Amino acid sequence: MELLKLNQKSAFTPTTIPLPSSKSESNRVLIIDALTEGQNTIENLAEARDTQTMIRLLQTNPPVYDVLDAGTTMRFLTAYAAVTNQNKVMTGTARMCQRPIGILVDALREIGAEIHYMNVEGYPPLAVHGLSEQTKSAVKIRGDVSSQYISAMLMIAPILPKGLEIELEGKVGSRTYIEMTLELMAKFGINYTWEKNTIKVENQAYQPTQFMVESDWSGASYWFSLLACADSGQLFLKGLKENSLQGDSKVVEIMSKLGVKSSFQKDGVLLEKIPVEGLEEFDFTHCPDLAQTVAVTCAIIGQNSKFTGLESLRIKETDRIYALQQELAKFNAELKEIEPEVFQVIPSVTMPHEVKIHTYDDHRMAMAFMPLLTKTQVLIEDPDVVNKSYPSFWKHCQLAGIDLSNHES
Repeated sequence: MELLKLNQKSAFTPTTIPLPSSKSESNRVLIIDALTEGQNTIENLAEARDTQTMIRLLQTNPPVYDVLDAGTTMRFLTAYAAVTNQNKVMTGTARMCQRPIGILVDALREIGAEIHYMNVEGYPPLAVHGLSEQTKSAVKIRGDVSSQYISAMLMIAPILPKGLEIELEGKVGSRTYIEMTLELMAKFGINYTWEKNTIKVENQAYQPTQFMVESDWSGASYWFSLLACADSGQLFLKGLKENSLQGDSKVVEIMSKLGVKSSFQKDGVLLEKIPVEGLEEFDFTHCPDLAQTVAVTCAIIGQNSKFTGLESLRIKETDRIYALQQELAKFNAELKEIEPEVFQVIPSVTMPHEVKIHTYDDHRMAMAFMPLLTKTQVLIEDPDVVNKSYPSFWKHCQLAGIDLSNHES
């Protein structure tokens, strides 16, 4: 097992981090671009493996769409293949084939798509056989499992002959990602209405557009965390906008309670240390990808915090709740379920002289635990796992003055 050693460092001189582009925005505009047959000018696409996989599959159009471990790529391309009336096999890694897709398949079948499961009902691999005739113009989709199913249906809605009305059932999770999808569609000329729990998109044409992808707020969160955990420092994160479409920009508000002040400037945001106010509780329903980062931060800086809205974490790249519990325990911290779906972060009181972090094939585990180097030496297993969303992450750590070296396991 490859190990990366991060030597302890608690003070950081002013550094500019050239953040990667948003994977979430990139993957959505790539589908919109494909639905308009590439008439757009798209700039600053993400270097993330998920996005590069999407680009490669759309360009080469193979009979098998192997998405590797990319969740958005699997969900978005399934809907895309159906609405463009293609015959495709949809598959991915072993873990990808354990991640549910039944809610999306049911919705696509309801409007007329022909899709078969090739192995286990409700999970990839799938055989998509197109959508020759739209049979319904309204569907109901659960809102509490994955916003990606809803986004996948929304992006194909304008080119459906009868348009589409989606009624979101129950609690709506990751609402900001649905809003991002709709706002991106609007930038490409699409009109929609969202009243109460019903989103309506009429049949209409996407308009050719010039679009620049913003920097990635999820990737930014690790730098906020690093500064929160450090004794001193200043960081400038390039390419972030104050009025972002990305839900993970919520990290500004969260980290203001954990000792990081954000000042927006023309080409990014300046992060500076301020006194810790304290984060008593937070609901991650609409920004679940921040949960690991914030849990680790609270555990390191001594914040006893209560978290809710973590339900979707169990069906991500790994069971992220289990993974957090295992790795926090290595430096005597806890993520304790105090009542159903309510978790308490119990911070560390004693820090070992070295901590080895297992990453569970999950890019966010590697990056979320990086700030632990402010308190002790850290060993990261399988460091290349960051390539899924942020291939330049370790290079950017070196920019910040962090001493990295390969370590024999």
